[in-house]
Amino acid sequence: QVQLVESGGGLVQPGGSLRLSCAASGSIFSINSMDWYRQAPGKQRELVAASTSSGRTVYADSVKGRFTISRDNAKNTVYLQMNSLKPEDTAVYYCNADIRPTGLSRLSNYWGQGTQVTVSS
Repeated sequence: QVQLVESGGGLVQPGGSLRLSCAASGSIFSINSMDWYRQAPGKQRELVAASTSSGRTVYADSVKGRFTISRDNAKNTVYLQMNSLKPEDTAVYYCNADIRPTGLSRLSNYWGQGTQVTVSS
């Protein structure tokens, strides 16, 4: 069984930094994309940053220049370094990944449980 577990959320002042981690565990044959989404109260879930297995990255316009997504493929882990945080970055952040479990021939999509990020003074 494949699981995604996020960590690293918390309360930070405006202008501060946080680093989120998401580790995939279980019977994994391969991982394609590993992405970060967020959902603020009363808003739809939105893509924050995406990364492919080849290293290509994509960012939402609202976080370009402030957030950096990176991966450690040996550890099946994706990170989100968040700098210059703003109150509007407050949301639950979710990890999402396309993973091929061991013994299966196709990719399946998985979500983590989410981690709260609150930016407030």
